[in-house]
Amino acid sequence: MRIVDARVIVTCPGRNFVTLKIITSEGTYGVGDATLNGRELAVAAYLREHVVPALLGRDPARIEDTWQYLYQGSYWRRGPVTMTAIAAVDTALWDLKGKVAGLPVYQLLGGRSREGVTVYGHANADTEEGLLSEISRYVGLGYRAVRVQAGIPGLESVYGVGKPGETYEPASAAVPAESVWDTALYLDHMPRVLADVRAEFGPGLRLLHDVHHRLTPIEAARLGKSLEPYALTWLEDPVPAELQEGFRLIRQHTTTPLAVGEVFNSVWDCQQLITGQLIDYIRTTVVHAGGITHLRRIFDLAALYHVRSGSHGATDLSPICLAAALHVDLAIPNFGLQEYMPHSPETDAVFPHGYHFEAGYLHPPETPGLGVDIDEELAAQYPYRPAALPINRLTDGTLHSW
Repeated sequence: MRIVDARVIVTCPGRNFVTLKIITSEGTYGVGDATLNGRELAVAAYLREHVVPALLGRDPARIEDTWQYLYQGSYWRRGPVTMTAIAAVDTALWDLKGKVAGLPVYQLLGGRSREGVTVYGHANADTEEGLLSEISRYVGLGYRAVRVQAGIPGLESVYGVGKPGETYEPASAAVPAESVWDTALYLDHMPRVLADVRAEFGPGLRLLHDVHHRLTPIEAARLGKSLEPYALTWLEDPVPAELQEGFRLIRQHTTTPLAVGEVFNSVWDCQQLITGQLIDYIRTTVVHAGGITHLRRIFDLAALYHVRSGSHGATDLSPICLAAALHVDLAIPNFGLQEYMPHSPETDAVFPHGYHFEAGYLHPPETPGLGVDIDEELAAQYPYRPAALPINRLTDGTLHSW
């Protein structure tokens, strides 16, 4: 069996997705997600121009060898574009291997370590009344964990908080939108919000909050300490993670658990954070961290240092990526939580899948491979639409993190 074709499919059923479809001489095919939010066409070009020609004629069963070939052979290693492209190939090859073996991918990874994958939902609103209502809705749907994001009085918009009545999508314009951020207002308001949420819903509901890299280490330490009475499951992305040593300062001042990693691309991006036990959850995901092969490598390292998984799972990742994540989640021993934002009906139609939500858990399908596909004819009806992620400035105009 050899790879005879590999197609790059760009579609926009509500938002942009890039998919790689690898086809073998036997007619079997596998699919992989190659979506890099706001930079989709960079990955599509990398695949078409540099990766696909190198795949033709290769043995699809040699997953590890192909991973190393694409990683080491590029010379310009790592980075989001390269690793997303490698992830697409790797995921498609795992899908293929499962189909050839007649087994769901999680069985090839060692079988079940749990009965279902615990997921958390996104509750956000620009008012506290609206936020409490949203959390109540998630609880009613059976969610056991909820991420809490709130509008900040005095700020017109906040990343992670949608407008009333609209589905939240941060990538909204070809040129990045700009908004104003005020750290002092945020640090004053957010602890009061989480205090009210915990008082309303009691100790049983797992609560999470995402800072979106906005703080310095000492500001994050102050926030973490102020949130300790409300027993968060994690405080996510408190600071930009380029300075991994910054997490040591946060750790010295608070016992609030820390999560980071959705923008990481390799095990080397988080090696110090994991081995130094500076975080509690690693949020790397299939599509941005080199596929199932490399994600498993990261999670295996994390398991040695009591760090659990918490893979990114927003709607900027296609159902192919979510399905792949669920297979990994089901198999690894150190699973923590899985982010889950349901896709739009248009997206679900383009990517038919067998995973399902029930009582707070997601369950991957039992069909061979990943259990997800792409309808190419339907995908062609949704052409690419340029969309970039927003940026923030402080009140004085200084460019700031999200």
